[in-house]
Amino acid sequence: MSAALEEFCGSVFWNASYLARPDADLPVCFQQTVLVWVPLGFFWILGPWQLLPMCKSRAKKSSVTKLYIIKQVLAALLVLTAVAELALAFVEDTEQDPLPAVWYTNPSLYITTWLLVLLIHDARRFCLRRDSGILFCFWTLSLLCGMLSFQSLVRRALQGPISDVPRFVLFFISYGLQLLLFLVSGFSDIAPETKEIRKKNPQVTASFLSSITFEWYTSMVFKGYRKPLEIEDVWELKDKDKTKAIYAVMEKNMKTAVRKAQAELEKRKRKKRHQEGDPDHGNNMSKAQSQDILVLEEKQPKRKKEGDKGDSGPHKDFPRGWLVKTLCKTFWQNLVLSVAFKLVHDGLVFVSPQLLKLLIAFVSDEESFAWQGYLYAILLFLTALIQSVCLQQYFTLCFQLGINVRASLISAIYKKALTMSSATRKESTVGETVNLMSADAQRFMDVANFIHHLWSSPLQIILSIVFLWGELGPSVLAGIAAMVLLIPINAFLVAKAKTIQVRNMKNKDERMKIMSEILNGIKILKLFAWEPSFEKRVNEIRARELKDLVNFSYLQSVSIFVFTCAPVLVSLASFAVYVLVDENNILDAQKAFTAISLFNVLRSPMAMLPMVLSSLVQTNVSTARLERYLGGEDLDTSAIHHDPIAGSAVRFSEATFAWERDGNAVIRDVTLDIAPGSLVAVVGAVGSGKSSLVSAMLGEMENIKGHINIQGSLAYVPQQAWIQNATLKDNILFGSELDEARYQQVIKACALLPDLELLPAGDQTEIGEKGINLSGGQKQRVSLARAVYSNADIYVLDDPLSAVDAHVSKYLFEHVLGPKGLLQKKTRILVTHSISYLPQVDNIVVLVAGAVSEHGSYSTLLANRSAFAQFLNLYGSQEEDASEKNTTAEDEDIEPCVEEGPDDVVTMTLKREASIHRREFSRSLSKTSTNSWKKAQEEPPQKLKGQQLIEKEAVETGKVKFSMYLQYLRAVGLWYSFWIAMGYVGQYVAFVGTNLWLSAWTDDAQHYLNQTYPVKQRDLRIGVFGALGVSQAVFLLFATILSAQGAVRASRVMHQQLLSNILHVPMSFFDTTPTGRIVNRFAKDIFTIDETIPMSFRSWLTCFMAIISTLLMISLATPFFALIIIPLGIFYYFVLRFYVSTSRQLRRLDSVTRSPIYSHFGETVSGLSVIRAYGHQERFLQQNESTMDINQKSVYSWIVSNRWLAIRLEFVGSLVVFFSALLAVISKGTLDGGIVGLSVSSALNVTQTLNWLVRMSSELETNIVAVERVHEYTKVKNEAPWVTEKRPPHGWPSKGEIQFVDYKVRYRPELELVLRGITCNIGSTEKVGVVGRTGAGKSSLTNCLFRVLEAAGGTIVIDGVDIATIGLHDLRQNLTIIPQDPVLFTGTLRMNLDPFDQYTDEEVWKALELAHLKTYVQTLPEGLLHLVSEGGENLSVGQRQLVCLARALLRKAKILILDEATAAVDLETDHLIQTTIRSEFADCTVLTIAHRLHTIMDSNRVMVLQAGRIVEYDSPEELLKKQGIFSAMAKDAGITNTETTAL
Repeated sequence: MSAALEEFCGSVFWNASYLARPDADLPVCFQQTVLVWVPLGFFWILGPWQLLPMCKSRAKKSSVTKLYIIKQVLAALLVLTAVAELALAFVEDTEQDPLPAVWYTNPSLYITTWLLVLLIHDARRFCLRRDSGILFCFWTLSLLCGMLSFQSLVRRALQGPISDVPRFVLFFISYGLQLLLFLVSGFSDIAPETKEIRKKNPQVTASFLSSITFEWYTSMVFKGYRKPLEIEDVWELKDKDKTKAIYAVMEKNMKTAVRKAQAELEKRKRKKRHQEGDPDHGNNMSKAQSQDILVLEEKQPKRKKEGDKGDSGPHKDFPRGWLVKTLCKTFWQNLVLSVAFKLVHDGLVFVSPQLLKLLIAFVSDEESFAWQGYLYAILLFLTALIQSVCLQQYFTLCFQLGINVRASLISAIYKKALTMSSATRKESTVGETVNLMSADAQRFMDVANFIHHLWSSPLQIILSIVFLWGELGPSVLAGIAAMVLLIPINAFLVAKAKTIQVRNMKNKDERMKIMSEILNGIKILKLFAWEPSFEKRVNEIRARELKDLVNFSYLQSVSIFVFTCAPVLVSLASFAVYVLVDENNILDAQKAFTAISLFNVLRSPMAMLPMVLSSLVQTNVSTARLERYLGGEDLDTSAIHHDPIAGSAVRFSEATFAWERDGNAVIRDVTLDIAPGSLVAVVGAVGSGKSSLVSAMLGEMENIKGHINIQGSLAYVPQQAWIQNATLKDNILFGSELDEARYQQVIKACALLPDLELLPAGDQTEIGEKGINLSGGQKQRVSLARAVYSNADIYVLDDPLSAVDAHVSKYLFEHVLGPKGLLQKKTRILVTHSISYLPQVDNIVVLVAGAVSEHGSYSTLLANRSAFAQFLNLYGSQEEDASEKNTTAEDEDIEPCVEEGPDDVVTMTLKREASIHRREFSRSLSKTSTNSWKKAQEEPPQKLKGQQLIEKEAVETGKVKFSMYLQYLRAVGLWYSFWIAMGYVGQYVAFVGTNLWLSAWTDDAQHYLNQTYPVKQRDLRIGVFGALGVSQAVFLLFATILSAQGAVRASRVMHQQLLSNILHVPMSFFDTTPTGRIVNRFAKDIFTIDETIPMSFRSWLTCFMAIISTLLMISLATPFFALIIIPLGIFYYFVLRFYVSTSRQLRRLDSVTRSPIYSHFGETVSGLSVIRAYGHQERFLQQNESTMDINQKSVYSWIVSNRWLAIRLEFVGSLVVFFSALLAVISKGTLDGGIVGLSVSSALNVTQTLNWLVRMSSELETNIVAVERVHEYTKVKNEAPWVTEKRPPHGWPSKGEIQFVDYKVRYRPELELVLRGITCNIGSTEKVGVVGRTGAGKSSLTNCLFRVLEAAGGTIVIDGVDIATIGLHDLRQNLTIIPQDPVLFTGTLRMNLDPFDQYTDEEVWKALELAHLKTYVQTLPEGLLHLVSEGGENLSVGQRQLVCLARALLRKAKILILDEATAAVDLETDHLIQTTIRSEFADCTVLTIAHRLHTIMDSNRVMVLQAGRIVEYDSPEELLKKQGIFSAMAKDAGITNTETTAL
């Protein structure tokens, strides 16, 4: 072979002696053949494929750009140089002996190659990405190979005159051109046409270099650094990554796979039937076997309890095993590519230790040549570089696979939900289906990220062991045994930790429950001065929680301790065994550091494999759930025909339908013909199948026989209105085009105009989920309006009039449904219960038990005297009075007023709000703020002061202040913090010590080269190495245990501050802050402070110390390295700063955009029949896809941002490796092998740590926000102190005289006065009633007495003490109130009456007796210890009110304020309360805030308030005589004289 080549190029092909000298070089022939042909071979194998777009593409070429012209010019020049070289050869050939063949072949090869390059450049104009990766790789290869020829030519030129000048010049010209082309191809070539596409997603047009370094993403990172990213800033997905495209492929594969799986299922069923049906089958079993089968059968049903409830008999079988196949088939390209990248990466992982070994050998060997060292350093750098590029591409592919799998699964679930048969639908609730989407699809996503570890981890483990065996022989097994032994220890610790976690979740739930109760009943707590009691309860639970937390942290410290010991133990075991087994085994630097590098490689797959396996087991469960759901039966609508039949709109032909395939028929042999344009009423008793008939028409039921023929489009109004979370207008338009005139007409006809006036933003009002801010009647009318607007041919109306009031339903019938209504020309099928409309319909169908008993017009049926007449008798009596009223109003066209059902609370609130805005704004709307209607505030241009009750929550963006970290460390305790840091420093000092000791140990091999190694020295080496290793772990244990205590201390302090401050803040804070927001501080943020922050802090410290110690060790070996750290550090810092802000915002966007996916899905599932009836499945699918895409793009962007960061940091890491190796080579003579091995092997490890440090910094910054949020609420302004220096006299108030002196008050500083100067005296034991219209300031009066509101002017004096001068608790404990709404807390009944245990049981029973509760409480098994459930749900409203009365009776203060209950207290309870108060509080001053005048007619005096002033104040008799406000109110209430006080 070499002889042929030597003849081919006319010189020596290979001679090893060329390399064995300091100025080594390669033979010329080798340079001319191998170094030229390798790049060309690569190019010719892969290049021609790049021409495919030319042949295939129908697209037109994109236009010429400057970059394209430059590339083509350079390539053309290259062709010219090659031609010149060929010409040269011919010219020389004629002058002298024939030249060697190589002079002809190489230039001709080059000519064709450069022509191919020209062609490829042109072909790429058909593509979006105009530059070619293959070309880029080719330029790189060509330049690398050319470099060797380059340097040898330069060296020859320096040694003497150049022998062959023209060729010399041509080579350099050609090399220069290639270099230029290489540089140019790094830039992205963007045609003007693709500018728009690039704006949406620069990735599509990015060049190859930009793609592998993620350079195209940099602009996003900058943008994220400058301002917080919004979802609009995030780039669109590529078309092939959009949900629609992914799902299209998946669906195709899914269909075939499911079909196969169903065939399998049929086979299984047949086999089963065959077995069950075979009579001798049972007899040839041995007895033991049949026993086993019995046992198995018994076990079966127990397992089945969870899973599906809908199935009878054994677990219903479903098509299995197709999902994973489908996913593999859909994403095979991704899988194959990532396998390729992972293989390259895994291979290179093992190259580094081998290069390290060579490098150490080079340093230890005096005779070696310098060029070898440089070669190794460069190779180390290149391996690290290629490794990181491959790894990042692999990760990108994996995460992309993850999000694509999730997207396709969610789409599949969504689509399935739209087409699922009702039987399948019954098997799972809405919650379970949403769970499939959120939990199971998410689980697939997580597994997809790590799926390749299944083969790659075992591969890495095997390779490591093989290489280690080569280094240390069998003693490796000792190290591996140590590793394996640590696995069960860790497993045990994890299991223990899990039980603690579970217990702690319970405590957390309990604490959160009590917290939300406190916040809901905060007003009562304040009025009764009960805060300390509840604070104590919360703190008790919190103490239990923290105790568990400490234990959990200790466990964690132990497991961290074990994990840190691992590498030391492993290397100690291996090296000790290696040295002790045989005298001749001497540990030298090569062996030790190569082994350590390999052990480091081993750690990651060992840790990953169990994790991947356990998550696979979990995914297995998800797979089964998804297969059952997606493999379920689809809706079968074959029984609904759409044939044109003249004179019939809907025709039933012997239609028999059931809800389930083998169930009982609900609709039996219905044969009906409905003429177009007629109004047909369907009537029947409850359960006679009216709604089922409707469902059958919509195709929601299983057909048993017969069919239904429907001509034209359908519109459907269900019995329970389904409302989307969108604006009112969108709900009515329902995806149709807006036609303003028709829209207005529909709204008027559906009686929605008065409602629109009430809604804050008219028809632009956002309706909450499930129509939360509409009343039942309004929902029903919106649902009807949607149907009317859709302008269909056939209207199916399932009892739409039941939810609305009688007069509204009449209006709707006249204007919409009836013979004169909007729909008079359409076919209407109306299911109804109301008889009054039957005379006006064209045809009545009477259903009895699912069959049509008769049909015809009203008069015909009446004459028949059968089922229909009975039906009339049954309902007629109930409706007679109603219909009489109707007939009187028949002729006047009534414009409906808005209904005022009890369900219409919202409407009432709104009305009230509207009227309040008209007057000055007062605070009667306390918590019903208009905030739930988001757009409401945009409407009124000038805002009334304080109109917006709830401020928007401040979202912290940008950098977290440094003071927050200090705040946290202060909470931990500065001494704690100091010693924790010291512990970590100690650990890393020991770590550096261990490594330095190891390097000294390995240098012994040089010192005792040909002598026997002294045993004492050997034992010393092993002993100290072990001791240092253990001390490293001990320091860490010390630090983690301290940090566990410190962290718990911080948690305790912060929670304590937060809780006590929240209980001290004034009422106004709770009115303007939604409870959810405060609860969130106690739940999520405290959780973060408890568990996440300590972990983040620890990891961050570990990473930080690890990096510092690594850099330190390298600097010890080669001091010059310290200079290189500085620029690298600066680069690192900037990358970090930019990345953190972007990443944080992207995480936030991900969570914000994820919830709409699930809520939209939940909405769809609940409105399925409506969506199907209107045939809007496609629109909803599209909406789901666009919602998905928004989330996908933010997740994708986040993934890329991580890769962007990683590749930059790994580049820094590679540079660290390169420089540490390079400096070791430069200072060769002065260094021992040991220290070089130490420095380079540490450098190889640094990349991962650099990456982690950034991750941890970012996580820490995200989490420290919790401290900030908690801190924000510990700084809220407090109310007055609970107890002050000035204490009231003992037994105050003894008389109970109250004086108001020119008293003024306002709710919040920016609002108007509510009480504008009130002056009055209330004598001792006087009974005073306070009346006034809503918003006159009645409730404000009580708030002032209790100082819930502080005075804006004037004073209140009680028994000679100015109440503003004493502590709040002194005041509040001495007044009693019976509040409007009875609030009870969870806990015992006794706790609800007397939380401080101040009273004896006798006193409590006495109070209960007076409150008429004694008999009831005595019947309870636990008596006074009866547990009250949340909000007092297990007592009736009346009983709750009586408990509040008992509270007041126990207190027995001199002053009682009675805020009269307007709630649904029955008259009886009311009477009981009144009599008790009259008898028991006879010697007290009683203030009654009345809403019903009856209750205060017997008071001594009545105070009439109007707009915050007292207008009348006298005895009721006097006031009635005077024709004033009070007498007018009394007249309205029907009271004429004071005698009617009975009730």
